[in-house]
Amino acid sequence: MEQRAGPDIRPDQPVPAAAAGRSAPRIMLEQLFGSKTRVRLLRLFLNNSKGSYFVRELTRKIGAQINAVRNELDNLVTMGIVVAVAEEGSAKGKRLSRQKKFYRLNTESLLYPELRALFLKSRVLLEKDFVKKIAEAGSVSYLALTGMFVGTEGGPTDLFIVGRVNRDRLMPMIKDFEQEVGHEVNFTVMTPQEYKYRRDVTDRFLYSILESKKIVVVDNLSDKLSAPGDSL
Repeated sequence: MEQRAGPDIRPDQPVPAAAAGRSAPRIMLEQLFGSKTRVRLLRLFLNNSKGSYFVRELTRKIGAQINAVRNELDNLVTMGIVVAVAEEGSAKGKRLSRQKKFYRLNTESLLYPELRALFLKSRVLLEKDFVKKIAEAGSVSYLALTGMFVGTEGGPTDLFIVGRVNRDRLMPMIKDFEQEVGHEVNFTVMTPQEYKYRRDVTDRFLYSILESKKIVVVDNLSDKLSAPGDSL
């Protein structure tokens, strides 16, 4: 089993420097489950309840060592939270442990509803921490969450930003968030000038974003064009 990611933090203690760069919900879950790898695996499975994954695929998606992933998968299978299924076409007669297998969430587990509720609450906190960091990455005039953030798959984008953003700061934030939630984040950044031009020519892509379901986090545009959205 993977070792605890960091030292215990009691409510009456200051956060150690090593933990200061990580969000509070992430630290709490790691402490609760005792393993960063287990938390990331659970979050990926719970966010993709119909998905099936091979070990190396999971290793790549959550950015963890393959041995740590194998150990935590064994733990989750033992607890009945995840099931291992032999790949179709694997040689018959072999024990499951020797066959190539993939893993999927066991939605029939008694723990599934409670885990899902817990991680949904944690994701809300992660998203708030994420958008706060994005808003501080530059001069942001408009920031909206759409697509995966509002339960709409296949939309034009998930994160829409108008402003001047430092991409060297933005990209690591998005990569880290993708690993935390186990889901790719499609994002669009426009300068105020590009936004104005696309608006003036009735750009189809821009309007598809503005007319979609979304949560508006920042709206300091001088020319209000977007359809009303919920505030975060």
